Amino acid sequence: MTVSTVDGMADPPFGFSAGDDPDRDKRGKDPEPGDDKSRQDPFGMGGEFNVGDLGQLFTQLGQMFSGAGSAMSSGKTSGPVNYDLARRLASNSIGFVKPVPAATSSAISDAVHLADTWLDGVTALPAGTTKAVGWTPQDWVDNTLETWKRLCDPMAEQISTVWAEALPEEAKAMAGPLMSMMSQMGGMAFGSQLGQALATLSKEVLTSTDIGLPLGPPGVAALLPGAIEELSKGLEQPRSEILTFLAAREAAHHRLFSHVPWLASQLLNAVESYARGMKIDMSGIEEAARGINPMSLGDPAAMEQLLTQGVFEPKATPEQSAALERLETLLALIEGWVQTVVTAALGERIPGTAALSEMLRRRRATGGPAEQTFGTLVGLEVRPRKLREAAELWERLTEAAGIDGRDAVWQHPDLLPGASDLDEPAGFIDRVIGGDTSGIDEAIANLERDDRED
Repeated sequence: MTVSTVDGMADPPFGFSAGDDPDRDKRGKDPEPGDDKSRQDPFGMGGEFNVGDLGQLFTQLGQMFSGAGSAMSSGKTSGPVNYDLARRLASNSIGFVKPVPAATSSAISDAVHLADTWLDGVTALPAGTTKAVGWTPQDWVDNTLETWKRLCDPMAEQISTVWAEALPEEAKAMAGPLMSMMSQMGGMAFGSQLGQALATLSKEVLTSTDIGLPLGPPGVAALLPGAIEELSKGLEQPRSEILTFLAAREAAHHRLFSHVPWLASQLLNAVESYARGMKIDMSGIEEAARGINPMSLGDPAAMEQLLTQGVFEPKATPEQSAALERLETLLALIEGWVQTVVTAALGERIPGTAALSEMLRRRRATGGPAEQTFGTLVGLEVRPRKLREAAELWERLTEAAGIDGRDAVWQHPDLLPGASDLDEPAGFIDRVIGGDTSGIDEAIANLERDDRED
């Protein structure tokens, strides 16, 4: 099966067309001489619906599945994404990797413990790590796949409903076998794309929280020594300093995710809200349908192209824009806070802290793992400008309200600065200093009421 790989921020989410496909206007046009039958409309969208074509489509799809190979067809296919296939493809792409040596694991554990000791003096949030480990790329895939399911399912579920909605009424009654087959192929196509994305990211991420989300098990601080070693080759700082710096960032993230109980769900809910707010422009499907030759669907590559290569055109909606702004702002606040406390903890102890922080900013600006991930999943670009503004806000708030006052802002999502506060931090800082918690009592009351109703 031919699938798209993850090359950077420009990748569209789960096979969506980016909207600027130069060949888009050519789809379904210019039929080959003598190929009139291939230009009929088997889905009945814009042309004559032909029941015979639908029957041929069932037959060809059945033959395709019977010959698709046990590597794909034997996997679990429940749900919109074939995660069993994703795991196998990622593992095959990663290949054999030596286990993390005991000495390296010990050094990682020592670095996290030391970093947590230093962080104790610069944040009111207690340590959030219960264990520190070294992961291979395969370990990263195995330990983060459950979180990827929650991230990927909403988007894939939205896409999977499009085909059912697109069928004409006269076809829906007899389309059960077709939809089951299309769903299975869709799960395979998405699983293939996710598997390649995970394989790519697993070799580049430095820690379990490198993309700003708590992907791994709670309380487990994980560093990937292979990627860290590769990163170190182009840096002037000693490897021990780089390891301690990254351990401090990992430990700081875990303090937030462990002791701000609503934070992880807010992040994941923002991704889900984006998917729920998505609307599909059916024109891309209609164009593709006019050009479908049912007989050609015996080719798995042709089916994958139909499912993932520019057939769907997502339309921006107000719900999406709001969800993206919430997600971008929250990620910037997390990153800015982590940078602030790590700089305070390590700045006088590790001379290269500022240079390493700048290196990570450049890495993100040029499309690091975080940008690749969100570009692939939701088309989101976390702008470096927002990260700098968030770090500046936390630094100024620390000076004005102290460590306790700064970290108390994490007690409730309604207390956090919003996107407008990143542009104008002075007003937000004044509210914190003045003890303005307007709206917090009502928010807590609403939350308690919702809990009782559940």
